Amino acid sequence: MSGLRICAILLAGVMPVSCDAAAPPKAPVKAVAKPAAPAVRAAPQSIGVFRLDRAPQQGSISRGTVPPDTIRLVMNGQDVEFAPDGKFVIGFGRDFDATAIIVAYLGNGQSVSERQAVAKRAWKIESLATVRRYSQPDAEFQARRPGELAQINAARRANIDSNGWRQQLIWPAKGRISGFFGSQRIYAGEPGSPHSGVDVAGGAGAPVVAPADGVVTLAAASPFTLEGNLLIIDHGMGLDSAFLHLSKIHVKQGDVVKQGQLVGAIGATGRASGPHLHWGMKWNNERIDPQPLAGPMPLGQ
Repeated sequence: MSGLRICAILLAGVMPVSCDAAAPPKAPVKAVAKPAAPAVRAAPQSIGVFRLDRAPQQGSISRGTVPPDTIRLVMNGQDVEFAPDGKFVIGFGRDFDATAIIVAYLGNGQSVSERQAVAKRAWKIESLATVRRYSQPDAEFQARRPGELAQINAARRANIDSNGWRQQLIWPAKGRISGFFGSQRIYAGEPGSPHSGVDVAGGAGAPVVAPADGVVTLAAASPFTLEGNLLIIDHGMGLDSAFLHLSKIHVKQGDVVKQGQLVGAIGATGRASGPHLHWGMKWNNERIDPQPLAGPMPLGQ
């Protein structure tokens, strides 16, 4: 396959090296003290051929721009949707490979490719040598679970037109962060499932708002066995948010919601040891950590 070879990729934080011949020595000049210049905050730099807004990292997303005349975008063999203006978002799950290969196929039959290193993260692993994993599911759970999973999968397959994926996310609830994405427990040598979101202990009945614009693709009519009252908001381009254990849901399936809009209240429904909000995010099939995308929890919480 013919292609355009990209000889150099500018990475944030890497300075160019001059190849010019050394200049002749100059006469010494007496140093003159000058007042310190005010600090200047560096402007964000785009990364690589696809102008990613942040370096790829496990559990995170990057937004970028395709080259002109792109008709198809692929990452590690999977198609990636992009907007009419060429913008796109890609996600890297908890255990994503060390390398992401991004390829843009152009209308003239050529292609542009880029290899990006995906930074690893150190996840919190807790070993409980004398504690066994939870008991086997009961008959009610086994009977109900397939139908619940069918609803969740259908919600996440929805092709939603929303620009929420372009926005800087905000925290859907305020409070102490009581559970971290990617953490995992080992029960008597048997690994449990890694934590798939971030938990906020905001108190029973505390408000939950939309972290970005989107469309409601699931608003549970009754509590699910694990998730309790479950709400899923699709932000477009394969990026969605799930809110678990709610005490109330204030929106319904199909509603268009705006960033900051009230959508529910914190509760302890489903499998929860106490009132808290579990906020999970996915980009297509990759689980994403919401915490670095929302930034620090607002002060005073």
